[in-house]
Amino acid sequence: MRKPRRLSNEQLAPWVWEVPRVGTSAGDRWPDADPETLHALSSDACPLPSVREAVRAVPEPIDWAKLFGNPNPVEIEVGTGKGLFLLHSATARPDTNFFGIEIVRKYQLYAATRYAIRNMPNVKTACADAKVVLRDFVPPGGVAAVHVYFPDPWWKKRHRKRRVFTPEFAADAARAIAPGGRLLIASDVEEYFGLMTAIVRAMPAFGERPDEAGRAAPQTDTGYATNFERKARAAGTPVWRAVYERTTGPVTVVPDPAGE
Repeated sequence: MRKPRRLSNEQLAPWVWEVPRVGTSAGDRWPDADPETLHALSSDACPLPSVREAVRAVPEPIDWAKLFGNPNPVEIEVGTGKGLFLLHSATARPDTNFFGIEIVRKYQLYAATRYAIRNMPNVKTACADAKVVLRDFVPPGGVAAVHVYFPDPWWKKRHRKRRVFTPEFAADAARAIAPGGRLLIASDVEEYFGLMTAIVRAMPAFGERPDEAGRAAPQTDTGYATNFERKARAAGTPVWRAVYERTTGPVTVVPDPAGE
């Protein structure tokens, strides 16, 4: 990975949202973040708090207007990698705010540096477990869209618990997306794409919009919107996409089609 220009933490701060932590008694804990998952991913994974640190007992939802300094709609990308999709999107749509969640610290900092160098006001990044952020910190109906592109399939059976897109994750995404909003997914792994679509299609909270599938990680005038798609296309691997509209249907946790 080519190293971007190095910026200090202070210079990057306007583009970084940190998971709130407070000093508490040793009995408190980090809420359901998976230490094994975090540290299996990378030695540069987001640092876990010490035994005397934990998020607030009742997590405080993110105030988007305060975070971005405006009331514009917010879209979340889960797994930003090096931040190419958000770079394209935030540049093309300055009237929309984008919040990128990445579990690997070095990639989150790489992406944040890209936005800081360009002084992009409508992008924020977080080094965190997206499942925790969606569940505990995104207010209900608080975002216009959630993007999930090329999540890691975790091929080995013993690693499948690290899968991002689960029925619980889809339910948390549904709670986060306002009615009329969108869930956009793409993958170069047909089996995983089938798993994701099976979960979402079983949920009354979503309705498929096949006419909009091209909006999921679309190709741009200057190239592919994500680094993963660029690699997939170079290897001749097909990419599957889908877009779902958030309905007014109830949020449900459906059975896992993977049988887990």
